[in-house]
Amino acid sequence: MCAILTYTRKEADEAYFRELLERTASRGPDMTRIMKVNGGLMGFNRLSIMGLNEAGMQPFTLGNSAVVCNGELYGFKALRTYLQSLGYSFKSDSDCEILLPLYEKLGSRMFSLLDAEFALVLYDGEKDKFIAARDPIGIRPLYYGYDDEGYIMFASEPKNLTGACKMVKPFPPGHYYEDGEFICYRDMTRVKEIQTDSLEVITKNIHDKLVSGIEKRLDADAPVGFLLSGGLDSSLVCGVAARISDKPLETFAIGMDIDAIDLKYAREVAEYIGSNHHEVIITKDDVLGALEPVIHALGTYDITTIRASIGMYLLCKWIHENTDIKVILTGEISDELFGYKYTDFAPSAEAFQEEAKKRIHEIHMYDVLRADRCISVNSLEARVPFGDLDFVDYVMSIDPEKKLNTYGIGKFLLRKAFEEDEVIPHSILMREKAAFSDAVGHSLRDDLMEYADSAYTYAEYEIARKKYDHATPFTKESLLYREIFEKYYEGQSEMVVDFWMPNKNWKGCNVTDPSARVLSNYGASGE
Repeated sequence: MCAILTYTRKEADEAYFRELLERTASRGPDMTRIMKVNGGLMGFNRLSIMGLNEAGMQPFTLGNSAVVCNGELYGFKALRTYLQSLGYSFKSDSDCEILLPLYEKLGSRMFSLLDAEFALVLYDGEKDKFIAARDPIGIRPLYYGYDDEGYIMFASEPKNLTGACKMVKPFPPGHYYEDGEFICYRDMTRVKEIQTDSLEVITKNIHDKLVSGIEKRLDADAPVGFLLSGGLDSSLVCGVAARISDKPLETFAIGMDIDAIDLKYAREVAEYIGSNHHEVIITKDDVLGALEPVIHALGTYDITTIRASIGMYLLCKWIHENTDIKVILTGEISDELFGYKYTDFAPSAEAFQEEAKKRIHEIHMYDVLRADRCISVNSLEARVPFGDLDFVDYVMSIDPEKKLNTYGIGKFLLRKAFEEDEVIPHSILMREKAAFSDAVGHSLRDDLMEYADSAYTYAEYEIARKKYDHATPFTKESLLYREIFEKYYEGQSEMVVDFWMPNKNWKGCNVTDPSARVLSNYGASGE
């Protein structure tokens, strides 16, 4: 990961700007640079992934224009070759150096052509204006806010902007900002044509597009590692990558010391694919000790995001401290596309599709946020193959009748797509899903709930929760998380739309806890 910061004010104070940029130094510990342009200040903290020498340091410039970008632009080598044929020359091997020449040729139309996960701010020196943009899913973070004089600021994380801006807001995914407006250039939930092909055609396309998404994310000049929970999604990423790679993968799993559920499954996958596997064991004290650092890193109060983040944060911390890995592949976004345990209760195919649209629109505030912050705060870069734009576009277009769980097992299309390949054991391919925080160990959730319960009497809880009009806490655990959140992001709760919860309008989903453990169909997920 890297960190970007831009202040669109000509007389902006550079010392203050540097202080704001340093708040996200862990995102880019390799090098920091601040550039003054005619319209203000642009800053960059670098984590070197592509083009590792100093020539790849940002901001990149072309004439009077400049750009800072936290991103991976897949297929950039072909674009660079094309731009070279037009007379452009490049000083680095960095993918992001192509952005200014592309903008010179295409203007803001270029965003819809990028196969990328990115957040960028570009200063057009000829027109003396700033343009910002974010990838269509929001895999790379970008926030904005206005100072007291109305000048807009853009940053990788809200912590860069707290104190400088009264209100901090997430930059909407799939949009670019130009001339004071946010303009949608791509909505991943907008389906042009429903795919009604046969099951065989659909599963083959799912297979081929996911393999392509994984393969392109293996391209890095820095060492690559894989989070392997033993669940379907991370196991498939690892299994496909192992089949493609010419050397053993480095895989990593985490579990509680007394009741880790997934470690044995992760170990089974690791042995099957021949990876160099690492296990990290954590305790109750580790979990409770990580709670406040995790909430500070995340910038959320959401229950399920925080629970799931603790294991990921501690695992990535171990990776950072004990290996030379710089890039991490993970299995996020599969659930939003193919369904959770609770979407088994969807009353119709139309309802399933609407729920998937909602989750894809909001995922940048939940699972994608979790993956980004837990990984980046430990100076690593996250790559999410299930977020490949071509893959997401296709899966969203599949007839939702085929995505409903009418097969006796969730995510049937994804499982069926990889049945013939045998990239992972068949028992893992057909294993029931367990939520990540539960899979690390049921005691993780139980320890957190017990700790929160001991923090307040019932009377204290009732008084304290009513202080919050937006996303009002509804359990002692949610109140504890909100009060820690407010220590670091006071008054900024609207950065997250609300709590991530199953759709309470569906029969069987009107629950008071986000864990799948409270659903009637949890079944064998926790075994």
